[in-house]
Amino acid sequence: MYSESDLQDAVAAGAIPAQAAQALRDHVAAQRASPMVDEEHFRLLSGFNDIFVAIASVLLLVAVGWLGNGLRFGAPDHHPAVMAGLLVAAVSWGLAEYFTRRRHMALPSILLLGGFVGGIVFAVGALGAQIFPDAGDSLASMILCVAAGAGVLAAWAHWRRFMVPITVAVGAAAAAGVGVSLVVAAMPGSATLPFALLLVAGLATFALAMWWDMSDRARTTRRSDVAFWLHLAAAPMIAHSLFYLLGVLKGDEISAGRAALVIALYVAFGLMALAIDRRALLVSGLAYVLLALYGLFRQAGAVELSWALTALVIGSALLLLSALWHHARALVVGGLPPRLSERLPYLDRAVA
Repeated sequence: MYSESDLQDAVAAGAIPAQAAQALRDHVAAQRASPMVDEEHFRLLSGFNDIFVAIASVLLLVAVGWLGNGLRFGAPDHHPAVMAGLLVAAVSWGLAEYFTRRRHMALPSILLLGGFVGGIVFAVGALGAQIFPDAGDSLASMILCVAAGAGVLAAWAHWRRFMVPITVAVGAAAAAGVGVSLVVAAMPGSATLPFALLLVAGLATFALAMWWDMSDRARTTRRSDVAFWLHLAAAPMIAHSLFYLLGVLKGDEISAGRAALVIALYVAFGLMALAIDRRALLVSGLAYVLLALYGLFRQAGAVELSWALTALVIGSALLLLSALWHHARALVVGGLPPRLSERLPYLDRAVA
């Protein structure tokens, strides 16, 4: 089975002309009765060998980290966590030279990216904890900030070498961690400030995702894959922080007013998802709309069947939206100003 990335690589290598690749995409879209641009393709598995290599890589990285954590140098109070993180990062990079750069295996590449960036962040954080064992809240936030900054640099270096699409999202998330940690370190004590900062970071990541998306409206290049992962990183930052700031989770039972607000916001998320042709916001806000609808059913008296009715309504609505996605999207995009709609992913001509 050939993925979109394989088609892109074949066109880039001159194995097939771009017209033949597009004809294949159009044929598959016609068979599925859904435009290829609406499918949100991303490469995770090319075969069971990806799973096999991923499992083996995880086992190896865990073993390396465990062995590194057991190494002792000099003084008995030496903290070995730094060595464990550096060893995991080094082995992850070495494995990526073969499985990512030469074999182009998707799932192992994602795991090895996580091992490299995570190993660097862990090593820097452990070093800070070793140097400042009695750090207060502000200093601890600064240590986290420095560790997140190291993660940004690690992600940048990995992207320059391997260009795994998820790397940009990992770097953006680490950069968000840097910003949030800096402000929290400067102004500690507020319970809502971290969520407000997380919302701002999520909106900035969303804007970056749209920049990548608008550069590939047909979604046939690696830039669309980068945008997919950025949307996946931005959505939970936006949804979770927004619903927290609105007080959705305050109290044991959600009120009717707050439940209506959650449902209205979820509808707004749905319209945004249709416009930009990305479903990440819908997935990130799903838990909150389930909670809101559950509360409404309980207040209406359906105590025993509240969860069943909630799942029935939301599941049916989402399946209906999936079946009619490209038709609903044509209506939403058609109602937008031309200056905006002309920058969004293409609509299927037969639908539009």
